[in-house]
Amino acid sequence: MNERIPEIGLQAQGIETRATLHWNLVTARLIETAVARGEGKLSADGPLVVETGEHTGRSAQDKFMVRDDTTRDTVWWGKTNKPMSPDHFAALKADFFAALGQKEDLFVQDLYGGSQPEHRVRVRVVTELAWHNLFIRTMLVRPEEHELRKFAAEYTIIDLPSFRADPARHGCRSSTVIAVNMTEKLILIGGTRYAGEMKKSVFGLLNYLLPTTGVMPMHCSANMGADGSTAVFFGLSGTGKTTLSADASRTLIGDDEHGWSDTAVFNFEGGCYAKMIRLSPEAEPEIFATTKRFGTVLENVVMDPVTRQLDLHDNSLAENSRGAYPIDFIPNASKDNMGGVPRNIVMLTADAYGILPPIAKLTPEQAMYHFLSGYTARVAGTEIGVTEPDATFSTCFGAPFMPRHPSVYGNLLKERIARGGVDCWLVNTGWTGGKYGVGHRMPIKATRALLNAALDGSLNQVEFRTDPNFGFQVPVSVPGVDAAILNPRDTWADKAAYDATAAKLVGLFNENFQQFADHVDEGVRAAAPKVTEAA
Repeated sequence: MNERIPEIGLQAQGIETRATLHWNLVTARLIETAVARGEGKLSADGPLVVETGEHTGRSAQDKFMVRDDTTRDTVWWGKTNKPMSPDHFAALKADFFAALGQKEDLFVQDLYGGSQPEHRVRVRVVTELAWHNLFIRTMLVRPEEHELRKFAAEYTIIDLPSFRADPARHGCRSSTVIAVNMTEKLILIGGTRYAGEMKKSVFGLLNYLLPTTGVMPMHCSANMGADGSTAVFFGLSGTGKTTLSADASRTLIGDDEHGWSDTAVFNFEGGCYAKMIRLSPEAEPEIFATTKRFGTVLENVVMDPVTRQLDLHDNSLAENSRGAYPIDFIPNASKDNMGGVPRNIVMLTADAYGILPPIAKLTPEQAMYHFLSGYTARVAGTEIGVTEPDATFSTCFGAPFMPRHPSVYGNLLKERIARGGVDCWLVNTGWTGGKYGVGHRMPIKATRALLNAALDGSLNQVEFRTDPNFGFQVPVSVPGVDAAILNPRDTWADKAAYDATAAKLVGLFNENFQQFADHVDEGVRAAAPKVTEAA
């Protein structure tokens, strides 16, 4: 056991505590400990089932970055990157360290953020809950055993759900706080048991660090074909990012966070964090199988207290029920979490307005435009009083996790597309034949057929037309796909309604992009959609 205790302990980070320190425990020991401490229960088939209580998702409004000489001119301050003063952080740190000093037990994992050795960071995670330690051990990249003895952390995350922040003293919004200090290389998480805060904190860290080295961080899934060709899939929640990348005929690199270096697409993580609600064994058999594996952590999944059988359709604890599992639980996962540089980039959108075609080919300028836009649309009925589709724009398909200005990531994407001769596609997994409530969801069979044709190169050989509103190239006919769905206007019974809705959507795109117009070149500005008279 001693070889898993590093020579450089918590004292090097200024942490003094009376707690018993549990260093780098393996999965089985962490599960035993979590169950013994009443933190969770084993289901009938082996996963650890836990509840996160009040917070069943990220507390985006409670996240802050310390604004100091390191970050003042490098962070895109605003709605998603809110500043905290150095003095407020100092008070928060003092109170965090005082709380650590009083704990009876603490769990520590030394891990890597990033699978490509030359582009990863060494992260030490200190938690008061054993299952949180298991979660982060599952999600990040685990060092080899011989590496642990000499492990020297670059960044430290401390996660104390029992801590209650004081807005007046700590400069935060509520008793929940996520505070990032890039100068001190310290991240403090308090007042929430939602484990995803730790995972996304590492993602934000890499999103800040990697662009200065020329590596592009991406909120995307990625897979490889049999010929080694890599594809990345950008997309917001509900667009099909995880489902479409989990293809039995392709090798999974990862489901959520990646870097694009000069030589590889590499997973930032060593695990997957999939939505569990209404998971289907028919549609997603590989992910469903993880719900029956020892070592999977299930958050807010309802379980029968007597039989310990799971009910994946019960959302009474959370709509955002989640499962964390090692990536090697997926049978066709990459052994080293890496693939070659991409040949294809796929941007997924679920267009509830029914305007976008099922697939379109983008120029590099159009790709940057749509990457910065990060468009999808929520359906009507998700909120009281919402009767129309609701457009959502999340820049870089992950605004909450991007500390730098979006143009930094957009320019990296544009440069890498141009350098590598990458094909870029916009895929609409949303509605056809009318907007939500009138039309119907794009058939998954058609989406997969079009996607397969794009990834194997055959789609480049078909005839294309230019979309009159968005200017991108749309296939006229594709073998095995009903040609009627390829032109959205033709699928609408009311053509005037299509034109009016298209004009509205174009307006929403243009209004959203005004914030980026001064940060991109004329070619990208010219890629904006324009309302035209329908033929």
